[in-house]
Amino acid sequence: MSQSQKNFCFCTLALGKKYRLLTQQLAKDLEKNAPGTFLVIYTDEPKDFSQQSNTIAEKYRQTGILFCYHDKRFVLEKALSEFPVAIQIDADTRILKSVPDVLPFAGIVGRQENLVEHVKKYNPERLKAIKKVALKLNVPLETAPYVGESLCFVGRDNGKEKEFIKYWGMIGRYLELRGIHSGDGIAIGLAAAKVGWTINSDNWETFRKISQHLDASHELKTDNWFHNSQRRLSYHYRLNLARLMALKNFEFYYR
Repeated sequence: MSQSQKNFCFCTLALGKKYRLLTQQLAKDLEKNAPGTFLVIYTDEPKDFSQQSNTIAEKYRQTGILFCYHDKRFVLEKALSEFPVAIQIDADTRILKSVPDVLPFAGIVGRQENLVEHVKKYNPERLKAIKKVALKLNVPLETAPYVGESLCFVGRDNGKEKEFIKYWGMIGRYLELRGIHSGDGIAIGLAAAKVGWTINSDNWETFRKISQHLDASHELKTDNWFHNSQRRLSYHYRLNLARLMALKNFEFYYR
């Protein structure tokens, strides 16, 4: 690591042309407002970032059944293999002001709410599945957090970060197999609780003030998404593959 290179990085998914263009803009923002930091990207077209020296772009194909929300954990894992701290940031985010340094820490930083209260407010029909997966993991649901997924920080913690990513994947897949394809903040919060992390919001609040989340995903309508025959085929392929893979842990996913 050179003297000018920071000991933290940003990471994001950039799947599809719209998100690659948004990520290119994010990389430019970081070049201007966070010199010395890298943006680690998992994308379907790494060559689109070959001209930007502050990016580390790798080829990636979606594994999420319907959407790719939980796939964020893979690029986070890659980022933490390279840097002590990784800032997971959605591609549809602008960084508008100078980014302060982030000192190494262990655990997770992000916006948090009480998970049950959040789900009751926005998606109460999900509570049954969430209660069941929390029980399977022996996580007290009444105190579990919901973590805002569009911007959160994870620092290496003697291997706990690997356990966190593992549980995020397990929880995300459990929910997907029950038709819950969005709201990865639920899985992030439950996974953090499982490994014993307490959510800190200090750095998140600082970054919130210098960033703007555009929320481009709200433009996507599921009905229109399914009108594309290739997408339908890909969806059914991933669904059937997920069902087969889940049989390896039948007790967790199907009991």
